[in-house]
Amino acid sequence: MRTIRLNDGRTVPVIGQGTWHMGEHGRRRVEADALRLGLDLGMTLIDTAEMYADGGAEEVVAAAIDGRRDDVFIVTKAYPHNAGRDSLPAACARSLRRLRTDRIDLYLLHWRGNIPFAETVDAFEALRAAGKIRAWGVSNLDERELDEIVALPGGQKCATDQVLYNPEARGIEFSLLPWCAAHAMPVMAYTPLGQAGRLLRAPALVHVAARHHATPAQVALAWALRHPHVLVIPKASDAAHVRENAAAEALRLDDADIAAIDAAFPPPRRRQRLQML
Repeated sequence: MRTIRLNDGRTVPVIGQGTWHMGEHGRRRVEADALRLGLDLGMTLIDTAEMYADGGAEEVVAAAIDGRRDDVFIVTKAYPHNAGRDSLPAACARSLRRLRTDRIDLYLLHWRGNIPFAETVDAFEALRAAGKIRAWGVSNLDERELDEIVALPGGQKCATDQVLYNPEARGIEFSLLPWCAAHAMPVMAYTPLGQAGRLLRAPALVHVAARHHATPAQVALAWALRHPHVLVIPKASDAAHVRENAAAEALRLDDADIAAIDAAFPPPRRRQRLQML
């Protein structure tokens, strides 16, 4: 599995595993098994959040990584209302308890709220100094907000911006993605396979997939990974989809493939408001 380097020197796989909606429907054992298979296949980054199933997804992750914590890079996220000087340590402690671990590898602000960035950065840095987290970053922020972050004392340690990115939602290519590349800040793409299967039925992706004896899902992941500063975190709850996602790392799209996808999903020609789910 290819890797991408964070600003603290650590590397993570370019394909990780998402957990949105895990822990919600009584399938925790199956979901944990899927995550464990993903770890076996090299997708050792697992992304979750306190919001997902009210912490239930973090508990699924805990079951999946039992006995192999040191092999896993855990990413979790805090609600904006929990991002204060006193509330963030408390939220972190709850996530650590649900994850059954003593540290979080990368702790993110889920989206911007009413608490000043300066207070959140101070709280992140205090948690990092205490060894509760190894690094911190943000999610659903645009480049103007990132400018605010990196201008703060300690703000240059922001490790990633996790944002929506797939052929149907590619507005970040105009300004946010170049900003992150210039600041050596990898973009973590969530929902890279789109929503409700619509993207995977798109004729352009189906055609490109047929050319490569691949699947539309693998094409969508390879499309995002054509950028050297992007990693993806697709969710898969069954073994077949886990294996399909992992195999996408080997797929390389050519200029004709990219042109076909561009024709169906044109790249942005101006700055767009950041899309969020």
